[in-house]
Amino acid sequence: MTHVPVLLRETIDALAIKAGGTYVDGTLGRGGHAREILLRAGTGARLVGIDRDEQALSESSERLGGVPGVSITLVHGCHGNIAKIVRDEGIDSVDGVLLDLGVSSPQLDEAERGFSFRADGPLDMRMDRSRGETAADIVATRGEEELAMLLRTLGEEPAARRIAKAIVRARAAGRISTTAQLAALVESTVGRTGPHHPATRTFQALRMAVNDELGELERALEGGLGLLKPGGRFAVITFESITDRIVKRFFAAHAGRMVSLQSGGERWEGDLPKVNLVTRRAVTAAEEEKSCNPRSRSAKLRAAERTR
Repeated sequence: MTHVPVLLRETIDALAIKAGGTYVDGTLGRGGHAREILLRAGTGARLVGIDRDEQALSESSERLGGVPGVSITLVHGCHGNIAKIVRDEGIDSVDGVLLDLGVSSPQLDEAERGFSFRADGPLDMRMDRSRGETAADIVATRGEEELAMLLRTLGEEPAARRIAKAIVRARAAGRISTTAQLAALVESTVGRTGPHHPATRTFQALRMAVNDELGELERALEGGLGLLKPGGRFAVITFESITDRIVKRFFAAHAGRMVSLQSGGERWEGDLPKVNLVTRRAVTAAEEEKSCNPRSRSAKLRAAERTR
């Protein structure tokens, strides 16, 4: 399947691309957003693209190679290390940062990556296949209490306890090593109602745990904001309510507010560096995009601008 960047126009507009500017795409993927950033920024523009998936870096390198007059640096790494990666490239500040979170469509479509229950494959879910434990490792080694907490907090799964108990019982008879095994186990445990597969939240929770997605996001938000020049913009696309809440609260904390003082006057209260919200509410895809690209249905875009 061809990778289609989600909320492309809205994201580029939110970043307010500057001619010849310097940008960081902390979750490069197949380079769809990055390519448009470079085309808008034009001659003299510089991009640092970061991704944990070496296959994604290889494919995006081909896509970005056709943009003339620009400087491109692609780095195999985690977006949580965004500040160090960019400064190691000799860049002190940038005009914009983009994070497009979650799993990409090509990753979902490749059964051997283990992200989806739509086709049977190894229960892997690592975005960086060169290191770390797999989802199968977590399912095999975590206790019932820890599994239930993981499903409840990362997957917001109401049947977390029942599913954790079923996993522990099932693995006693043999390792749960494939996506089909796990999906069938969850479905037999909680039943199937509604339009979504009952294992959706379980797979989300395991994927987030395997890749430390919340920790990576929190570090990337702090690091990315610290890289921005005054007037620089930070755009983040999320696909789950848990990650959207983190981004919303982070930007709100740095947007702060003016507080009246009893002695008269007022002062600003909030985290530094200060930002202005570019999007007061999350931007979602138009109906036309949703019909053409189903992945966009759950996408939310938030953006902020570092103040001068």
